[in-house]
Amino acid sequence: MVITFQSHHAVISDRMRARASRAMERYAERFPSMLEATVRFEQDGPFRRVEVLVHGRRNRRWVAEGRGRTYGPALTAALERLETQLARGKRTVKDRAQPARRT
Repeated sequence: MVITFQSHHAVISDRMRARASRAMERYAERFPSMLEATVRFEQDGPFRRVEVLVHGRRNRRWVAEGRGRTYGPALTAALERLETQLARGKRTVKDRAQPARRT
């Protein structure tokens, strides 16, 4: 899996890049349909924003965003949202279907 880091008006430490990289590799093992990921770090005044964009097979895209005063909590929030989206997509059609109503 290819991981790209982008920073807009932000300076990102090597530790934060490594943390994001480990998380993306962990998700790639659990969800093999992931092909590439882009992790964007943005700074706008006192707030930090982290956006994770993942491209998968069959033109699937997952986008998750997290905000916070520092990059650590923002990255954690974005990764939690991404994991929720990935887990939801992994369910089969039968699991997602609503049960039939009995009269």
